Amino acid sequence: MSSFKKASRASDYLVGIDFGTTKICVVVGQITNEGLEIVGIGKQPSHGIRKGVVVNIPTTVDAIKKAVEVAELMAGCEINSAYTGIAGGHIKGFNSSGVVAIKNKEVIQQDVDRAIDAAKAVAIPLDREVIHVIPQEFTVNDQEGIRDPLGMAGVRLESKVHIVTGAISSAQNIIKCANQAGINVSDIVLEPLASAEAVLSPDEKELGVALVDIGGGTTDIAIYVRGSVVHTGVIAMGGNHITNDIAVGLRTSIQDAETIKISSGCAMASMLPSDQVIQVPAVGGRKAREISRSVLTKIIEPRVEEIFSLVAQEIQNSGYKHLLSTGVVLTGGSSLLEGSPELAEFILDLPVRRGAPQGVGGLLDVVSSPIYSTAVGLLLYGMKNQSEVRFKIRDDENIYAKVVTRMKSWLGEVF
Repeated sequence: MSSFKKASRASDYLVGIDFGTTKICVVVGQITNEGLEIVGIGKQPSHGIRKGVVVNIPTTVDAIKKAVEVAELMAGCEINSAYTGIAGGHIKGFNSSGVVAIKNKEVIQQDVDRAIDAAKAVAIPLDREVIHVIPQEFTVNDQEGIRDPLGMAGVRLESKVHIVTGAISSAQNIIKCANQAGINVSDIVLEPLASAEAVLSPDEKELGVALVDIGGGTTDIAIYVRGSVVHTGVIAMGGNHITNDIAVGLRTSIQDAETIKISSGCAMASMLPSDQVIQVPAVGGRKAREISRSVLTKIIEPRVEEIFSLVAQEIQNSGYKHLLSTGVVLTGGSSLLEGSPELAEFILDLPVRRGAPQGVGGLLDVVSSPIYSTAVGLLLYGMKNQSEVRFKIRDDENIYAKVVTRMKSWLGEVF
């Protein structure tokens, strides 16, 4: 209580905004001596985002304002800057490497920077920009697997990095929405990497793990091996596809289909305890009717199978499946569907668990759900990478130049 009172400076707080297809989620964290305490949460339905990409700016701005207002009331502070997530089918990730000569026979920071510059010297289309450059490992002469080469003797330094790129317009629109809602953007973070900060343990990252974040519009994948990101991917399918299938199959509204999915949905018919009966509201003033829960499961199961089959294909194509010693961690709101981990384990042929945010205090009982993984992860990312605010309010006329400059500066900032 006393630490909350003392922490009146804006720098004592971190804010994460998850731009989701189904919801805008704002989480406020307070930095204390014990770590990160969650002190405020605001959530608002999202109608201006489709498959992780902003398609209606005024609607999205309105949702952000409402979510921020709720979070401010709960946290008792004013929100003026935040870390935001970016996702969508436009995201592409790939590995690259670069080699340089070590000038003074001993590796210094300048050599590391040059090696990373060499690794990132790849052709990128004009409508795309680099979002993250994440170091994996270094090789000094023939010594591989080095995390930090500073001070090592040698004549040849090789760097291996994972580069994530995205559509410049998508980043612009996220920044515009935040700015119009009165929020400066501190940094833009790839959402599966943010989720990984919240739900994966260091041991899992070290031994090999695939994070599968199943959202409303997309399913995001991040593979970690030896503590570093080695593969990222996006599948343009998520929980909204399941909801649409239910709405069509049961001839009910999207809203009622979502409610039925959450309350009675199951991804595996073999897991149903007994043949229960559920109520299905009708559309157009027709009378509600009863159906068997097994009928609902027969609608849901094929779509969930399809999502996990695409995930299995992505993991197989990455070439790292044999290194995933700790298996797969499911997170995101759609991972809450009953039977999801069991079906995933069957299709992926890997151990699977459901992951929720960990390593934070405060309102942990509220945020300890896969729904909040990205928003909490943005705060944890912010704690590790605190930097000055670069995207200011009312900078719309220079937004393109600022986004390009900011993204280019990330290349050096990561290190």
